[in-house]
Amino acid sequence: MWDIERIQKDHQLREQEFPVCRDQVFLGHAAVCPLPAMVSRAIAEYSNACQFGDQEEAAAALNAETRALAASLLGVKTNEVALVGPTSLALSFIAMGFPWRKGDAVLVYQDDYPSNVYPWMALSDWGVEVRFIHVAEPGAIRPCDVEAHIDENVRMVALASCHFLSGFRLDVEAIGSMLHERGIAFSLDAIQTIGAFPTPLNHVDFMAADAHKWLLGPCAAGLMVVREPMQEVLQPTTFGWHNLQCPDFVSADDLVFVQDARRYEAGSHNALGLVGLHASMKMLSQLGIENIAQDLLAKRRFLVDGLQERGYRVLHAAVKDDNAGGMITFERKGEDMRIVHCRLKDQRILTSLRTDRQEKAFIRVSPHFYNNQEDLHKLLRAL
Repeated sequence: MWDIERIQKDHQLREQEFPVCRDQVFLGHAAVCPLPAMVSRAIAEYSNACQFGDQEEAAAALNAETRALAASLLGVKTNEVALVGPTSLALSFIAMGFPWRKGDAVLVYQDDYPSNVYPWMALSDWGVEVRFIHVAEPGAIRPCDVEAHIDENVRMVALASCHFLSGFRLDVEAIGSMLHERGIAFSLDAIQTIGAFPTPLNHVDFMAADAHKWLLGPCAAGLMVVREPMQEVLQPTTFGWHNLQCPDFVSADDLVFVQDARRYEAGSHNALGLVGLHASMKMLSQLGIENIAQDLLAKRRFLVDGLQERGYRVLHAAVKDDNAGGMITFERKGEDMRIVHCRLKDQRILTSLRTDRQEKAFIRVSPHFYNNQEDLHKLLRAL
């Protein structure tokens, strides 16, 4: 197996295994990633095998391996991993399955990605207070900010491990530890760090992350974690043959759920997606998430310096590595970033255009480990 340095320096290997590099600079991994060749091959091979028999049988053994591989990557137990698909779906399962009481409160950040806001806002119809955390800078949520917003009514805090716009990465361990000391549940939308940075889940009760960003996997092939002590607390909100006991496919007299995280998987899996997720996680595990994180932090430092030299304002430019994510978001006074985004696209440099609540436009770049130094230089030259 190759390593990160070889991928970046061996142009033939890089273009072979990451075909998107052949004709463009792709810097949008915090949005929707292109598939690596090995992921595409795995899906194609499985798809071909499905022509000759039962689709589920062709993937049956791989599902168990995928669950075990995910558990290893996340540092949790295999029986705590559910294969439920999109992040929005998993977060909705968590929000709707938790045993809320009228007068309870959930603490969220309104300027998180909507997938981690709307499921919690919907709880207001149940008499749950949806309490919004307020911080001075976008996404810069520190343990003290969380602590300042909680009281005896807060039953859960639901945050993202890294802010989708600003790239500020939470101190998940410190926030989770503080919440657990107070008996408050912690739900984490980890889609912007899983596959890019180590994300400690020791004090996280629930986690959701789809595969189509830093995990370099297919869309709707995501992971949901429900820690063992919470599996009797969080009630399934969907019901089917897979998460309820039905021997020989005969409906039982009572609803008896499977006794692990599979209780949240009501029906057939997204087999094509999970085959791709298995291939991508295998690759990332071999490269090492810590190695990937160090590479991304080095890229961030290089780009922040280069952008500031060109007069751009970078969000959280001086943030410490512990709170730095894989995204670099910037703008320049008097310049329409929408036009800049289109100009970069015309030059085959793919970035993400994002706006804040005040409709101010930013360009967000999110390179991955296979982007090399020349990719970064091309971006800076184009600016």
